[in-house]
Amino acid sequence: MARVLALVADLLFGSRVQGQLGAAGHDVELIGDAAGLRRRLADAPAPRAVLVVDLTDPQLGGARLLEELAREGALAGTRTLGFYSHVDVRARKRAERAGFDLLVPRSRMAREGAQLVARLSTAP
Repeated sequence: MARVLALVADLLFGSRVQGQLGAAGHDVELIGDAAGLRRRLADAPAPRAVLVVDLTDPQLGGARLLEELAREGALAGTRTLGFYSHVDVRARKRAERAGFDLLVPRSRMAREGAQLVARLSTAP
């Protein structure tokens, strides 16, 4: 299954994501802030499989962070999955411009996260 880094500041939802993905056989590391993700990406052996980013938390700045990491070359070999609040159209559009491989509403992430990660990890 996939190696997953999950940038989710909300501990409750982060635990849910980690549990769901872990139960499906994915190796999940939960990270609570952008600085922690930057440190982890600097230390992680390549290739990384999937980066899951919570776009509902403005403190994380997920779309901006993805753009910066991509520009720095820190996402080589990494597929990206962002989840957003279904009512936050601005966040979704911003994330689309940032270049996420897949964007889904938070409710879909809660229901289908393991399948979405599996799909991304096997896509070319």
